[in-house]
Amino acid sequence: MKDLYPLKFKTIFKDKIWGGQKIKTYLHKDFGDLPNCGETWEISGVKSDVSVVNGGELDGESLAELLEQYQDKLVGEKVYKHFGNTFPILVKFIDAADDLSIQVHPDDELAKKRHNSLGKTEMWYIIEADPGSSLIAGFNQELDEEIYLEKFNNGHLTDILNREEAKADDVFFLPAGRVHTIGKGLLLAEIQETSDITYRIYDFDRVDANGKKRDLQVEEALGAIDFKHYDHYKTQYTPEKNETVELVQSPHFTTNVLDATENTSKDYSNIDSFVIHVCLAGDYQLIYADHSVDVKMGDCILLPKVIDEVQLQTTSGFKILESYIE
Repeated sequence: MKDLYPLKFKTIFKDKIWGGQKIKTYLHKDFGDLPNCGETWEISGVKSDVSVVNGGELDGESLAELLEQYQDKLVGEKVYKHFGNTFPILVKFIDAADDLSIQVHPDDELAKKRHNSLGKTEMWYIIEADPGSSLIAGFNQELDEEIYLEKFNNGHLTDILNREEAKADDVFFLPAGRVHTIGKGLLLAEIQETSDITYRIYDFDRVDANGKKRDLQVEEALGAIDFKHYDHYKTQYTPEKNETVELVQSPHFTTNVLDATENTSKDYSNIDSFVIHVCLAGDYQLIYADHSVDVKMGDCILLPKVIDEVQLQTTSGFKILESYIE
């Protein structure tokens, strides 16, 4: 059996009706002949789009094949016991040149019942934002299903939604059930459960190249929506240089940010999980044992559980998201 090492995967590019050019112009990822790119899937265990290793002795192996072969050595004993041969986290970059649809995702219980799938709790880290960009997360008032349906059926859905200005380094945690949309002008990194289940509620009456509107799942969404109103929807955190700052802690994933201007050591021996690095800015060399991997903005690295200690060496500084399951 070949030794595991920090893994890069081939990017999966997704053409979307609302997608733009920032995947290419900002993140420097070439999406070829696609007219635009709304999403890249960087690390995916979704059955229709399983990631494939890019580089090293395991080049060309799929993430599913690695899980079957390495099991807890790849993801950790506790994670493998819980998720088996399903890789539990999906990592994306999203470029919204136009507003996404207003949508909601089911939680684990509902997704298991309806789709035999994990639910979709997610988080967003805003990488870059056009001036005045905004997004929708949750409701701006107390409601119940009756009030929601009245507003929806009368064409006033957007009146009850919480819209927030969004700028670079803002973070939003979106538990399954929270109605949301990513607004025009935002480039972000998304960490989420491994699920591709979306209930589209409203799509601004858009049509595709063939003049056809996208399907809506209004009825299905009703059973998934959390109608509660919350005081805060944006994640509150204090940025610090050269310190690992926790952004999100949930049963589905923990995500931290590290904004470094100097070399850094990381010890993951107390975490019974794989670790994912998402490079948001800058570059560094990831050193482990006597090997090294060059990491730059837009790269995503999967550190198998068997790699406990790494050095991150930089001359220009870097910013990464660090995600794992506790």
